[in-house]
Amino acid sequence: MTNEVLVSVQDGIQTITLNRPEARNAMTLAAATAIAQALDDLDNNDELRVGILTGAGGFFCAGMDLKGFLRGERPSIEGRGFGGLTEKPPQKPLIAAVEGYALAGGFELVLACDLVVAAENAQFGIPEVKRGLAATAGGLVRLPRQLPYRLALELALTGDMFPAPRALESGLINRVVPAGQALEEAIALARRILANGPLSVAASKRVIMESQDWSQDQMWELQKALTEHVFSSEDAREGSAAFAEKRAPVWKGR
Repeated sequence: MTNEVLVSVQDGIQTITLNRPEARNAMTLAAATAIAQALDDLDNNDELRVGILTGAGGFFCAGMDLKGFLRGERPSIEGRGFGGLTEKPPQKPLIAAVEGYALAGGFELVLACDLVVAAENAQFGIPEVKRGLAATAGGLVRLPRQLPYRLALELALTGDMFPAPRALESGLINRVVPAGQALEEAIALARRILANGPLSVAASKRVIMESQDWSQDQMWELQKALTEHVFSSEDAREGSAAFAEKRAPVWKGR
């Protein structure tokens, strides 16, 4: 695996760190390939429960590496999208821990994550129009689903940056913390998720993600198909027993 991406694991949390701080963690094909491999491991390894995506050196990701683009390189993986993530997010929860700039493809990585913790100095944006490009890695299709329509359109048409405090006010991100503390807060949030039943977490994420396109006359049956196994699981019985016995549950994921 390239040293452009660092992957660490601790207590069921996988942390993926973009490691090109000299280039504001701009995305290369090598980095995208490494991220895709890490996310496959996140989904396939039962010991891993939550992922965190962050960047080194006080930056998240400034987007596509333009020098690579001029050489004909596109940092996307077939079937996975930009950074190995945007078209196929993991089934397990993924938290973005953002310091500094998350621009263009970097912002689109954030939009593909489930939860977002940002430093107070973080800046988001899709400035592709300023470079004669378009935010086709999720910015144009995800942003209107995560922000009010006119605000999303303003960001897409002007390419202006969107500061973390305003992103919090708009409901785009979950937490704003002092600079340098985004990863620490993301780990704390991941641990809160880890305390819950893994089957319940997985089913809850899937329903929320997929139900955006469900009609009212089909949503209850579709939800049932994705959640019925949770209620008949060993973990469901364990959760109820632990509550009655006033102890922490011991999850088995089955």
